[in-house]
Amino acid sequence: MRKPRDYDAELKALEDKARELKTRKVQQLGELVIATGADALTADELAGALIVLAETTEAGKREAWAKRGAVFFQGRSRRSAPAPDRDNGGAPAQPGGAQPASGSTGAA
Repeated sequence: MRKPRDYDAELKALEDKARELKTRKVQQLGELVIATGADALTADELAGALIVLAETTEAGKREAWAKRGAVFFQGRSRRSAPAPDRDNGGAPAQPGGAQPASGSTGAA
């Protein structure tokens, strides 16, 4: 005989997972704002810029922004590669360029 499913427990687990994902999304958005330097903007400036971005439907502009964002993240993954090795010292630019594979796993 099959064991009955505990729908309440499954629903609670899904709600917890959704809450965790939302929290992680907000945290990563905050990290992105800081990483791009947008934290120097006022809240009104940042909100206005985001509204313009969200309202833009021109595919060419959106594609250009996406390319620029991809370049930002590629450059950031190289720069952040030596972060776990901070205790070792050394110039961060050279080890990051020499080890792009290790930097890509930590950049999320």
